[in-house]
Amino acid sequence: MDESPPFPESFDDPRITPQFCRRLAGDAGDLVLLGVVHDHPASIARVERVLERVDPETLALELPPVAMPLYRVYARDGDTEDLTPPRFGGEMSAAIRAAPDADHVGIDAPNWSFLRRLVARLVADRVSPATARRVLSSVGGATREALACRVAATLTHATSMTVAPGEQVEYDCDPEDAPAQQASHERSHVAGVQALLGSVETDGSALTYRDDTREHCMVERLEAIRSEPGDVVAVVGVDHLKRLAADLSA
Repeated sequence: MDESPPFPESFDDPRITPQFCRRLAGDAGDLVLLGVVHDHPASIARVERVLERVDPETLALELPPVAMPLYRVYARDGDTEDLTPPRFGGEMSAAIRAAPDADHVGIDAPNWSFLRRLVARLVADRVSPATARRVLSSVGGATREALACRVAATLTHATSMTVAPGEQVEYDCDPEDAPAQQASHERSHVAGVQALLGSVETDGSALTYRDDTREHCMVERLEAIRSEPGDVVAVVGVDHLKRLAADLSA
C-alpha cells in the first residue's frame, strides 16, 4: 500500500509547505501547527485552506485570552458566506470564522502563568536592574495592547461600530494575487526579517527573556490542550513554529 504524502504536500497549494505547516501525531489526536505572517494574504489563505479540511476540536491562537472576544467579533463581521476574509483581525479572525464549531482558546501572554515564570527566571538569573526594567516595560506594553482589545470588544458589542485597535499591516501583495505569487512574496518577506534579526545580537536581552518565556508557556498550554481527545489546530507566528514543533515533538 502506498504511503500517504506528508500533510503539507497533500495540499495542491504553494502557500502550504513544511516551512509554515507541521502535523504532530498524538495519542488523543493530531496537532497541526500553522506558522503565519501577521495580516499577510498567503497566511490568511493558508489558515482558511487547512481549516477547510481539518475539523479541529480546539483552535488555539497566538492571542492573549483577554483579546479573544474582540477577534470573535471580527470573525462575525460582514457576510460569513462571502469568500473574502474578515475586514479586521487578519489570519486570527479568519481562523475563527473558518472553524466556528471549535473551542477557540488564546495561548499567548500576558497571563498569570507567563508573569510568574518570567519573574522567577529574572530572579534566578540575577539580571541587572536595567534589563529587568526593559523586560517589564515590554510586558507592560503587551498588557496594555491586550486590554485595549478587551475594551474594543466591549465597545463593539455595545455600539453599532466596529472598533479596531492598532493598524493592519500592508504588503505589496493582495488576496486577489495568484497563490504562487502570494507564496513567493511571503517567503521573501520572512527571509528578509530573519536576516535582519540574525544581524542583531539578542542573547540575554530583554526581548529574549520575554519571548523565550512566551514560547515555553505556549508549549505548556498546547501540551495540556492536546492531552484531551480531538484534533487541534494552532495558529502562531512563523518565528515560533520551529521551537514549538521541536518541544512538542520531544
